[in-house]
Amino acid sequence: MKLQRFEVPGLSHYSYLIACGGQAVVVDPKRDVDAYLDAAAADGLRITHILETHIHADYCSGALELAGRTGAELWLSGHDKGEDFQYAFPHHDFRDGEELKFGNVRVVAMHTPGHTPEHLSFLVHDAQRGDYPMALLSGDFVFVGSLGRPDLLGEAAKQRLAEELYESVHKRLEKLPDGVEIHPAHGAGSMCGSGMSERPQSTLGYERACNFFFQERGREKFIETILKTVPPFPDYYRRMKKVNSEGPRVLGEIPGGEALSVAEFRKGIADPQAVVIDLRRPEAFGGAHIPGAFSVGAGANLSTWAAWVVPYDRPIFLVGDDSTDYDEARRSLVRVGLDGVRGSLRGGMRTWSEAGGEQAQVPQISVEELSERMKKGAFLLDVRAAGEWTAGHVEGATHIMGGDLAKRATELPTDRAVHVICGSGYRSSVAASVLRRAGFRDVVNVVGGMGAWNQRKLPTVTEQAASCVA
Repeated sequence: MKLQRFEVPGLSHYSYLIACGGQAVVVDPKRDVDAYLDAAAADGLRITHILETHIHADYCSGALELAGRTGAELWLSGHDKGEDFQYAFPHHDFRDGEELKFGNVRVVAMHTPGHTPEHLSFLVHDAQRGDYPMALLSGDFVFVGSLGRPDLLGEAAKQRLAEELYESVHKRLEKLPDGVEIHPAHGAGSMCGSGMSERPQSTLGYERACNFFFQERGREKFIETILKTVPPFPDYYRRMKKVNSEGPRVLGEIPGGEALSVAEFRKGIADPQAVVIDLRRPEAFGGAHIPGAFSVGAGANLSTWAAWVVPYDRPIFLVGDDSTDYDEARRSLVRVGLDGVRGSLRGGMRTWSEAGGEQAQVPQISVEELSERMKKGAFLLDVRAAGEWTAGHVEGATHIMGGDLAKRATELPTDRAVHVICGSGYRSSVAASVLRRAGFRDVVNVVGGMGAWNQRKLPTVTEQAASCVA
């Protein structure tokens, strides 16, 4: 038996291929499915089944895409009936205690609600080595060092789900041996749970000994603790739940591969619904960009921040530079359901400038210059996560997490410059572009962010965020 993990950095998403006897089963696939097809082809395998642990909220499922490409059967949770989100496309209802057998492998479904009501975990047995269970593909139930957040369905449901999560941890797992390997659907950086370890796998015994949420504190204390520690809730999670329950559109291929001339690009973005995503570094975006563009730099963080700030169901046009990997950028976007990419600007921002295209700028300043401006009463907006803010921030700054900025922009002053800071300059550039699109004319990005501020040993404070003063 072979168990292979596939990782998507940024989303911190893990998916798996289990292979035996010439057959393969894929668990929790990402949207761009060619990695599984290539892996199966390399080992002479036929993908026969696709499993999902639950209806995902943080990324767009590739289950339908992979089924369409392979003819594999979809075995999805049968515990979704009557819940807020239910699978609305044909599949086999995989229920608690049911087994999927292929080669020497048995995959047993365990209903482990808490993160979501329908959540399954998959207990994997390799009969060639004995009846001892080898691994638990735990989805968003058990993470290395944490558990899945129980608040995805809103305030009304989170208490019930937290209670179910307690039962899943303390009842459903109690008879499994310590040696069972834990293979979760996410690692450090995912917002599906808090405090995840950077290790991609663990054992049940180690989690019992070291995972904070496994310690016996009683039901009420467990519920209080898990609900206090949930990360920020991305608004796009609600849309992803709906998309994944209804069934994402089958793409066939990654859209938007065409390189467009300046004239074609200009015609495309003339559509009032069109969106431009600038994939370059923050400093390049600040120096010159197409007016109204989002600054969401290419790389591991593209999926997450595009999902936070870019409106859905719009035509998307990409602009970069000579080093931009547009193929990977398009993959990053479809992984979070941003399927509307129409193409990229051939030659990037350079050709736009050479053609005399309209440009906008976001001034970039150093932390030393920010320090001097703060002495004169400058307005500073810190867009980092709450934990980063409380660990230390610039005195006098205002805190709004970057993903919430679009809906809270009215809290900011419009009669003076808004200086934006994050950890390194990436998120603050995203935020600056959001503010410019919202009509803020005087926006300044702080190069290097709090990393540079701390490196220069400039002063910080740790008190809680003050209210915005307009």
